[in-house]
Amino acid sequence: MWSSQSRSSEKGKENGSPPVKTFGMTSAISMAGPKPEDHDLTKELESTLQPYNVFESEAELNHRMEILAKLNTLVKQWVRDVSIAKNMPEQMAEKLGGKIYTFGSYRLGVHHKGADIDALCVAPRNIDRNDYFTSFLDVLKQMPEVTECRAVEEAYVPVIKMNFDGIEIDLLFARLTLKEIPDNFDLRDDMLLKNLNPKCVRSLNGCRVTDEILRLVPNIENFRLALRAIKLWAKRHGIYSNSLGFFGGVSWAMLVARTCQLYPNAIASTLVHKFFMVFSRWKWPHPILLKQPDNVNLGFLVWDPRVNSADRYHLMPIITPAYPQQNSTYNVSISTKKIICNEFERGMKIMDEIVQGKLTWKALFEAPSFFFQYRHFIVLLVSSQSADDHLEWCGLVESKVRCLVLNLERNVFISHAQVNPKCFDQEPSKASSPHCSMWFIGLEFQRTENLNVDLTESIQTFTDHIHKHGLNIKMLKEGMKIEARHVKKKQLNQYLDPEFLRRERKHTEMMENLMPASLSKKRSANSEETMTSSQPGTPQDTKRMRLSETFDDSPRTTPNTSVNVIVDGDLGDGQESAEGCNSGGADAGKEEAEEQQKGDAPPAQTAEVMCS
Repeated sequence: MWSSQSRSSEKGKENGSPPVKTFGMTSAISMAGPKPEDHDLTKELESTLQPYNVFESEAELNHRMEILAKLNTLVKQWVRDVSIAKNMPEQMAEKLGGKIYTFGSYRLGVHHKGADIDALCVAPRNIDRNDYFTSFLDVLKQMPEVTECRAVEEAYVPVIKMNFDGIEIDLLFARLTLKEIPDNFDLRDDMLLKNLNPKCVRSLNGCRVTDEILRLVPNIENFRLALRAIKLWAKRHGIYSNSLGFFGGVSWAMLVARTCQLYPNAIASTLVHKFFMVFSRWKWPHPILLKQPDNVNLGFLVWDPRVNSADRYHLMPIITPAYPQQNSTYNVSISTKKIICNEFERGMKIMDEIVQGKLTWKALFEAPSFFFQYRHFIVLLVSSQSADDHLEWCGLVESKVRCLVLNLERNVFISHAQVNPKCFDQEPSKASSPHCSMWFIGLEFQRTENLNVDLTESIQTFTDHIHKHGLNIKMLKEGMKIEARHVKKKQLNQYLDPEFLRRERKHTEMMENLMPASLSKKRSANSEETMTSSQPGTPQDTKRMRLSETFDDSPRTTPNTSVNVIVDGDLGDGQESAEGCNSGGADAGKEEAEEQQKGDAPPAQTAEVMCS
């Protein structure tokens, strides 16, 4: 699996021809340079990106640099003070150093306005992790520029989170086995990891991977503009979140970097087009690799399905290029893989239309509203009594939401479940606690008549897991609650601003009208079959009957595909009532009736919520 690069080089030697230049694991697909129309498309792409705030002004960039310089000075002073407190002579303590490194989107040069900064504090061997999470945390909390400062020591990669003069910063810690950390110190040497604590290795991994990605792309500027476009596309389509089972920032960066390797002389517009062409056809679970894995043996676990049986079950492996190599997409589930692959295919069709001049770049960054793609939802309500508690509690729940999606996937009657990466705050008038946030999970059920789905066990298992984990890490406090409810699309206005839902609906309708028919989302059901399956009568009569079934509690006189969703304790705000059904009735009823008339949607499923 790892030998494709060496084979291509040997083949060139055997034929007597000059070796083909390779970028990564294989030779390039095309070495062609840009055409005049490619430059025009790239300029259009850049101008289209401007309104989405993906570029920062010079003043904003300088502000970030000033903050990092302050933080770097603070680290050196802290290392000096702690060393002196440990009885080190002051003259020696002055030379120890300490340094702040950046990684992630800021280091790659693709961060957007208001984005956070991922950073790493590197300290010499006389400073330990306990010093970092006690004395350094105290130093930060005493600074007037620092707010919302909190430590997350129990995380897989322990971190201090803070807001430093308006910029959110996630600061990791690594202690090296060196006496001093000079200002020009390079972290890329693999032997730095020898005898290091695994937590330090994981902390260093972010910087080492980011630097390696930049080293492996043929043209950094073309890579950056293409990556900005792909990141925006992924966020707009709701598939940008590692913790929720989609791809995170480093995974998208590696996919774009691999595209750059395959088309080393292409500019940004071509790279975006080729990105969709390559990955809409990719044969998963074949891994994405940017280079031959390093033959370093320092005892750390690396991704290798030939050795590790668990690695064979990864669905969409994208392997980091720095030792120890890891799969950056191990959270991907069956549902999220299906969603990502569908978006790749849809993106490819849109890009073909853009290249042909039939659509503009704006079409790539527009997506139908999440809330109008599903008829059934699970809403997770997370509440706390104080702002600080709520930050921690929401962070824990968000890191575990994918576990609920996995539980739901195991239900044979659920086709797939999709979580909206955006966290919504519940309006104070509707919330029972001072602080309440919500996540929404869209559900698609199998097409079966009189379907009875019991989700009680899946949800109870998830909430029990959250509470148990909160207790284990001593985070759970009085007033911290998590609740799951089943909600139908017509009931969303009980949780979300009705004006927001109206805007989302109009946006979705506008997209459907603007997109060519070939790009519209295809549903499996046929509209004519839907209409003739109901009570005999005219198509208009059938449409009126469908509307009545959707928004009335009147007895049904015709058979209908029905889903009885059972969720323990579900008859709270999500309980269906005549008032609840009619509160947003006009818009929602009109929308569902129009969907049925156009044939773009399957027969309406109705959910009757019951307690188990």
